[in-house]
Amino acid sequence: MVVVMAATATPEDIAHVVRKVEAAGGKASVSHGVSRTVIGLVGDVDAFHGLNLRAMSGVAAVHRVSDPYKLVSLQHHPERSTVWVGHGAARAPIGPDTFTLLAGPCAVESTRQTLEAATMVKAAGATILRGGVFMPRTSPYAFQGLGLDGLRILAQVGAEVTLPVATEVTEAHDVETVAEHVDMIQVGTRNAHNFGLLQAVGEAGKPVLLERGQSSTIEEWLLAAEYIAQRGNLDIVLCERGIRTFEPATRSTLDISAVPVVQAASHLPVVVDPSHAAGRRDLVVPLARAAIAAGADGVVVDVHPHPEDALCDGPQALLGPDLRALARAVRQMPGLVGRTTTTPGHSQAGPAAG
Repeated sequence: MVVVMAATATPEDIAHVVRKVEAAGGKASVSHGVSRTVIGLVGDVDAFHGLNLRAMSGVAAVHRVSDPYKLVSLQHHPERSTVWVGHGAARAPIGPDTFTLLAGPCAVESTRQTLEAATMVKAAGATILRGGVFMPRTSPYAFQGLGLDGLRILAQVGAEVTLPVATEVTEAHDVETVAEHVDMIQVGTRNAHNFGLLQAVGEAGKPVLLERGQSSTIEEWLLAAEYIAQRGNLDIVLCERGIRTFEPATRSTLDISAVPVVQAASHLPVVVDPSHAAGRRDLVVPLARAAIAAGADGVVVDVHPHPEDALCDGPQALLGPDLRALARAVRQMPGLVGRTTTTPGHSQAGPAAG
């Protein structure tokens, strides 16, 4: 942290800042310039915040040098992380050396529909099955998901097609139950700043897929991840799924620049959800290609065997030619940016499954 003193600051003002910092257990290094004095602080940044330095006489500005998110920062973990999802044959990596496809129905509607979708996504190269069972919707009259029944269906289908499964949880009191059935827990955009839920998910012992909030800055997104990491869980995958802007042509505006920006700031894997960003089937594959080219560690897409009958987000769900186009992109493009595409039954060596 750096304290910039005003040009009018007196020696007593400077000495007062130094005494306060040292009393808080820190060290203060004073550098006198031609017109300004700068004081460099070393120590517990959180303790310095408690000093209310900006309000002290003679202080012009206070700047934080280190990242406010410690555990997920690249400064404190200089090598990018790989998160492993699942166990045994149903196990897949998400990280800097591979490219991973996570796919499935936006909402689990029935065993048959989920199994058909799972079979389709596995054939397309997906290594993680993602389906919604608790559906936080803008309208209270929209389909809210099958809840626990859907959770059991998703786990059953995942075991049948030998894919690890991921689903969203919306309430802290459901985290333990969800963790018993799935291999990865998703925190959706509407709960990106539900701090109690983030903490509960961090204690669940399962990898976490954390979506960016609809109006979150990148720093706020990473601080949300820090809530999870503080509870002892660093198996976090960040998901860019579009942010709210003034542009109505798509459901959200996909911030493709977030991929390299976050990767320069954090060691956590970053995936992109083009389905929920676009809300339109015809844009999903082009945006997925853009994500691969930008260096994303994977993409998350909606797939449904009968989109016209889907209870949720049918207009963005892939099937047929669109799904085959996505499969080709996932198979062919990652190699151009130095990655290996993960495949079902991926055998790349990794840490032993817990």
